[in-house]
Amino acid sequence: MKHIFKLLRPEQWTKNLFIFLPVFFDGQLLNVSALLSCVTVFAAFSFAASSIYCFNDIYDVKADKLHPEKCKRPIASGKISEKTAYAIMVICFSISMSILFFFAKNTNYTLMALISFYYIMNIAYCIKLKQFVIIDVFIIAVGFVLRVGAGGIAAGIWLSEWIIIMTFLLALFLAFAKRRDDVVLYENTGVSHRKNTGRYNLEFMNQLITVVATIIVIAYLMYTLSPDIIERLKSRHIYVTAVFVLMGVIRYLQVTIVDLKSGSPTKILLRDRFIQCCIVGWLGLFFIIIYL
Repeated sequence: MKHIFKLLRPEQWTKNLFIFLPVFFDGQLLNVSALLSCVTVFAAFSFAASSIYCFNDIYDVKADKLHPEKCKRPIASGKISEKTAYAIMVICFSISMSILFFFAKNTNYTLMALISFYYIMNIAYCIKLKQFVIIDVFIIAVGFVLRVGAGGIAAGIWLSEWIIIMTFLLALFLAFAKRRDDVVLYENTGVSHRKNTGRYNLEFMNQLITVVATIIVIAYLMYTLSPDIIERLKSRHIYVTAVFVLMGVIRYLQVTIVDLKSGSPTKILLRDRFIQCCIVGWLGLFFIIIYL
């Protein structure tokens, strides 16, 4: 059970918290019905993601055995057989679809189609698309946008262009930072753990994450000063929250470029106290502005 639990990677489920963003920013966080709808989608997305992780570990088992960290994964280390992993993969996806079918009410078929598209896209990513430079990172970013879209559909909330843009940019930034970690590993060891790593280099990655980080900060400032957003949230003080966004982005750049620890954004989120404080401060200030 310990190794099955590790195969499912439940710590990666934190990515699915993006599903709750539409509810939060629409002022519906205290709406029990909307919140429960998002919890349902969160569970469905999490099991679908775990199914994809199973397939990814099966498909990449040979490469994982050569990786200094990934060699410890259940399949690569021989703790779980490929046959068992396939069974777990099917079970997880079946649970995901069942959750939506029985608990998603009027949006069940729409959400099943959306998560199925996400599932197929990621299977294609594992098999082939991750070999294409830039396209691989954009697919990851699209996955986060789909999470936000699922949350909006579940809660019946219209998504503004701002939340879609900011989600895409943030996911793009994190994905490029993770790729930079792969490049550093490749240059230090001479072993490429991704087929497209050779198409990246440190100078290119540094420029990419700097450009995307700059766009994130500018776009966020434009969002906070947008007349539509000011009118919708009934506050002219949203720009104050940009302080936490700026600190969080700068800290992540430090973790990426100085500490060389951007290989797992989830681990950074769960362990880095500075970034955690930035997120809590940002959410807390937004909560005060929207709800109080």
